[in-house]
Amino acid sequence: MVGSGNLEILVRPGDDVGVCDVTVKTSARGFGEIWHAVLAEFAGDNPAGGTRILINDMGATPAVVSLRLGQALMEYLGDSQ
Repeated sequence: MVGSGNLEILVRPGDDVGVCDVTVKTSARGFGEIWHAVLAEFAGDNPAGGTRILINDMGATPAVVSLRLGQALMEYLGDSQ
């Protein structure tokens, strides 16, 4: 798990080796396209298959989300090896 003042990300083992299942909980509305773009870039750049990711957002910027996603995945991969 990683977090900051406005974002928390938890990475856990998923059910399918080739799938990264992401759940985003946020009160910010109207940013679906931005979330999709950030998550698509993350999935394309990282070995996230076989994980379940929960994002609790309280207004983090896309740059912070990208940074924290990478940190959370690296922490998870380090712990799982």
